[in-house]
Amino acid sequence: MSGGRRLIVTERASRRRFLTGLAGTVGLASLGCRPVPRRSVSAREVVRVVTAEPRRDGAGVSLRRSVGGAALAMLDPFLLLDELHSDRQEDFIAGFPNHPHRGFETVSYLIAGSFAHADSVGNHGRIGPGDAQWMTAGRGIVHSEMPEQEPGRELWGLQLWVNLPAARKMMRPRYQELGASAIPALDVADARVRLVAGTVGAKRGPIDGIAGAPTMLDATLPPGGRFHHELPGGHAAFVYLLAGSAQLGPQRTPLSVGQLAVLGAGREVSVKSDGGARLLLLAAAPIGEPVARRGPFVMNSEAELDQAVADYRSGRLTDG
Repeated sequence: MSGGRRLIVTERASRRRFLTGLAGTVGLASLGCRPVPRRSVSAREVVRVVTAEPRRDGAGVSLRRSVGGAALAMLDPFLLLDELHSDRQEDFIAGFPNHPHRGFETVSYLIAGSFAHADSVGNHGRIGPGDAQWMTAGRGIVHSEMPEQEPGRELWGLQLWVNLPAARKMMRPRYQELGASAIPALDVADARVRLVAGTVGAKRGPIDGIAGAPTMLDATLPPGGRFHHELPGGHAAFVYLLAGSAQLGPQRTPLSVGQLAVLGAGREVSVKSDGGARLLLLAAAPIGEPVARRGPFVMNSEAELDQAVADYRSGRLTDG
């Protein structure tokens, strides 16, 4: 929480609950002229480890949820993190048919396989391996995300939901779509890092204009590798392990595949891996406003949620 204001979480996010009927709400160095040693910065400790929970969402897609589940309802401003990873068509082929969003942003990141997407404002396309899409739903959008995958082929992707501050919840929808070649790949210590958002040294990721100045890094470490990255001290941050094993922070807290480490106060994130690892590092400035959630809508009050539902039912969700 920031600014001393009260944060109220009213319901875990769920596209599946919307598709089966609207869910009810449960409440809300300065640089000198000569070289200097590396600055000493405060290290971020792991304050909590969450194991992703198996879920079904959309029209019956099997996935693992780490943020937005019972163990971690949210980490302001992050509302949800889902990982879909399977080579069984029955786990994902039903996809995510038309469903609405209002008041937040969705981030889709594909590692293997592809999704076709289309929406109510005329956007459509395909996201493939290494691609990313940052969609700001704003005042409202209705869209679908459907897998395109041959039998026996792996589908591996993630979706992140990021809250919007009240001042931006009713903005016009906005897309930032990045092909794999548009995402810089950098060497950071021993790691190979794909920079989706944020900065690494003098390099800036291609995602811009997002509230909260987010960081999103996809880092791969070789056996025995180390990775260090400095974040703004006030940003909420977590690491999610996609593959291998890793140890985080000064205490070398172990992390296994499908686990998320919530990082405490400080600036530097440090990771070591004995056998090799692949991980996502996410960070952003907390919003510190009341949060009201009902399925695919995230607003600041119950009245605003009621209006979102009414607008959707009357066909006015995407007006404006």
